[in-house]
Amino acid sequence: MNLRIGSRGSQLALWQANHIAGLLRAQGHSVEIEIIKTTGDRLQSITFAQVAQQSGTTKGLFTKEIEDALAENKVDLAVHSLKDLPTDLPEGFELAATPKRVDPRDVLVSVHYESLAALPQGARIGTSSQRRRAQLKALRPDLEAVEFRGNVDTRLRKLAEGQVDAILLAAAGLDRLERTEWIRQRLEPDQFCPAAGQGALGIETRLGDTVTIAALSFLNDPDTHYAVTAERACLSDLGGGCQVPIGVHCRFPDAAHPVSAQVEIFAVVADPATGASIRIHERNLRQGTEPHTLGLLAAERLMQSGAAKLLIPYGVSS
Repeated sequence: MNLRIGSRGSQLALWQANHIAGLLRAQGHSVEIEIIKTTGDRLQSITFAQVAQQSGTTKGLFTKEIEDALAENKVDLAVHSLKDLPTDLPEGFELAATPKRVDPRDVLVSVHYESLAALPQGARIGTSSQRRRAQLKALRPDLEAVEFRGNVDTRLRKLAEGQVDAILLAAAGLDRLERTEWIRQRLEPDQFCPAAGQGALGIETRLGDTVTIAALSFLNDPDTHYAVTAERACLSDLGGGCQVPIGVHCRFPDAAHPVSAQVEIFAVVADPATGASIRIHERNLRQGTEPHTLGLLAAERLMQSGAAKLLIPYGVSS
């Protein structure tokens, strides 16, 4: 079968597309990769807040043009970083597979400093994420968060030039690109909660394209699918997107014993301006706990704990 993959043109996006292409070729398929420039790629010189002001939303910032190519039958599947994929897909598309997730954590990257605690007072930290900015403010209110966009190489170059003292990035991207030399600390979810779907890939297809979906079925990892389903259900119920300061992470602390395995979910809503935050941690037996239900439970616990007041500025409170 000939399969055409739609991908952004960044180094990381192409790594991801080529990774999936290699797995598909090993199954006997021929694969082409079509590079598609998204709105998010074109607007690298302005902040996400400015993007939202111009377009009214940041949802689909890195996916819309690829979905257009899918709808027009120019490509057969799209490979996304799942955290960039809106929880509510536009009509006509579906999430066909979620391959096994790699390290979902955020990392502190620095030339000179070994940990978040070791950063000097007033140090400058580069990030474009409201979620990271908010949790940083909660942990170290003395630090200065600096708007920091660009691909991985661009951000590492700016760090090397001394524009900031450290940056916050997803571990997955640096691990995949083998750019781990300045990773100083991998931040645990109970202290620094990742974005929903972070570390996972999402394979998107046209809704009901049974032939393509069947060809992709071997890529789907059940544990990853369970976890990201719970995470995305929580995010969706809160009305959030990739630039709302919500973190949610689901994992299996006892995966070596599946019969008695538990599942746990961490979630946080935080204020980037003040660091005020609401955190929850729920643990259940995996057997009998549906992932979507678990995600809704996490969202409910956040709202019961007062998260609504932190979400008001984003227009997503209920």
